[in-house]
Amino acid sequence: MRKLCILAVLLASNVFAISALALGAPPQMPRFRFENFTTANGLPNNHIFAVLVDEDRIWAGTENGLAVYENHAWKVYTTADGLAHRAVISLALDKKTGDVWAGTMGGLSRISGGHIDSYTQLNSGLSNNVVYNISIEGENVWIATAAGACRLNLHTNQWSLYNERNTPMFEIWSYAVSATPSKVFYGVWGSGVLEYNQKTTKWTRYDDPDGETETVVMKDQGLIHEIVTSVSYMEQDKVLWVATYFGDSHYDGRYWHNYLTKDSGLPSNFTNYVKGVDGKRAWFGTDKGLAYYDGENWAVYRPSLTNGMPEMTVRDAKGIVTTVAVTTAPAHNYILSIDFQGNDIWVATADGLSHGIRQP
Repeated sequence: MRKLCILAVLLASNVFAISALALGAPPQMPRFRFENFTTANGLPNNHIFAVLVDEDRIWAGTENGLAVYENHAWKVYTTADGLAHRAVISLALDKKTGDVWAGTMGGLSRISGGHIDSYTQLNSGLSNNVVYNISIEGENVWIATAAGACRLNLHTNQWSLYNERNTPMFEIWSYAVSATPSKVFYGVWGSGVLEYNQKTTKWTRYDDPDGETETVVMKDQGLIHEIVTSVSYMEQDKVLWVATYFGDSHYDGRYWHNYLTKDSGLPSNFTNYVKGVDGKRAWFGTDKGLAYYDGENWAVYRPSLTNGMPEMTVRDAKGIVTTVAVTTAPAHNYILSIDFQGNDIWVATADGLSHGIRQP
């Protein structure tokens, strides 16, 4: 009897060892040491709408001015310097000229050599003074506003307006734009995604095929939802990433794949921002933390929802979730913007700006 018991224990131990081996170690996902910036460090406000990496300079659009971090110090631009409005909600860099474009709640501003020029509905062809997003493509500045989209050609200084009259949008609240030499994508609040073909000048609209506003009936049949908050087009891979308030989408020009918390590693379906790395990898800014997807596995970085302590979790392709020991986290769970600086990541949150320093 005793031998049988010992044999049973040994068999159980072997089964456990085999199971543990089968599970293996969690996937190797990026790890960061987060340093967080607030008004205590020189920011004009802790509510950060947008972040932009400009080589060694970091720009932050806040609720009370535009801040730039250089040589370990912050400089702040306000309406007294010519900024269109104190609330800066979007940023874009013209890599050819080095100019920084800032979308505000009261117009569009260009910062060039320390000088600021501002465009409004009164002095330009800007569609609306609330500028939600900007994307620079060649000599064109593509702009998403609260009342339609527009384009400024910097060579001719000509404005082009896009709204329900000349595009397939039936809502004009344009919330996001991603422009490349071949295609331009707009995320329109309530009208899905609009694609502009630069060669043919034709528009195509992608919407939620099930027409449901609160549930997803046909998960991978098209865009996951009409309420689009962010778009990121990877021209080299011909892949579009889309963020909505009801999940996220990946589109390769033929097939859609959608992501929900119930069957992915997303910490929340309420997504404010998506930043693609390539056709397989992307970062997501949600209301419950920062998420990374490598094409198979997910990682989430945030202060814990239960005790506020730094937390990192990894979910592998089989759905197994592992907690990774960390000592730092982004400043807040509500993520509004993301940008990359080499292997590092910068994250705009509702209560501070975070610099994720990549760890070995």
